[in-house]
Amino acid sequence: MYAIQIDSSQPERPLRWAEAPDPIPAAEEVLVDVYATALNRADLLQRAGNYPPPPGAGDILGLEMAGVIAAVGRDVRAWQVGDRVCALLSGGGYAERVAVHQSLLMPIPPTWSFEEAAGLPETYMTAFVNLFMEARLRPAETVLVHGGASGVGTAAIQILHGLGHQVFVTAGSEEKVAACRALGADLAVNYRREDFVAAVQQATGGAGVDVILDMVGGAYFERNLELLKVRGRLVFIATLGGGQVTLDIGRLMRKRIHLIGSVLRSRSLDEKSEIRSQFMSRCWTLIEQGKLRPVIDRVYPITEAEAAHQRMAQNLNIGKIILRVR
Repeated sequence: MYAIQIDSSQPERPLRWAEAPDPIPAAEEVLVDVYATALNRADLLQRAGNYPPPPGAGDILGLEMAGVIAAVGRDVRAWQVGDRVCALLSGGGYAERVAVHQSLLMPIPPTWSFEEAAGLPETYMTAFVNLFMEARLRPAETVLVHGGASGVGTAAIQILHGLGHQVFVTAGSEEKVAACRALGADLAVNYRREDFVAAVQQATGGAGVDVILDMVGGAYFERNLELLKVRGRLVFIATLGGGQVTLDIGRLMRKRIHLIGSVLRSRSLDEKSEIRSQFMSRCWTLIEQGKLRPVIDRVYPITEAEAAHQRMAQNLNIGKIILRVR
């Protein structure tokens, strides 16, 4: 098969579309002909040499994909050759074929394209696991999502709005703010022009929020603590604004705040399978109702993965950047 290879012999580590060994599915895996995959920030980190794949994942980028089952392992019962599927991956999506454990597969909704389906697994399950399984979001609780126009941000807005939660977001341009509002955000703040703390405090009558989903990290830490209610939960899913903070433990104690650090890629197969199961149980009806649908920023052919990476690195995207493989 062909796959994107990282040329680590050059300082800029360019991406090459080149031959790679075909994956061989195990007894409980299926072999999928990949039609589309999607970019995630982890891809840029791995390419730079700062995010090594978990053991056994291989070096090919790509944490999600959509395609058609080409072969099934001997112990696979629920899936057949020809089924349209999408799945969360530990790696391998930037390729013509990938082997996937049967417990991670999801059907592609009949009206969705492969490009749309490729934008579902990683971002929607990242948003879901961190809001509902890590932060244990309860009915009527409120949420602030940083990076509202990102893939995870747009997914979180849709899930929260669909399940009846009040959701506030930050974004870095008026275009991104407008996109977040259109998806259902109750308040979208352009952090380059406005103090998001003051805006959220005003919107909540000074009450603040119950949960914050944060991909910024250190740069927002103190302001996040200020906005959280008593027993609030702050969930870190990235550190784009720095990974070091000075912590006033007394402030944490007085508000009884929970700090939660979270990753998805390195979790065990059992954990990922449970996340997939709970996501489908809670959210698949919203997909069938048309309330959840990946926001596609731009689609590139797989051979233009370099340009796609540049767009993400420049923070130009609203929603998911997709790579079309077939």
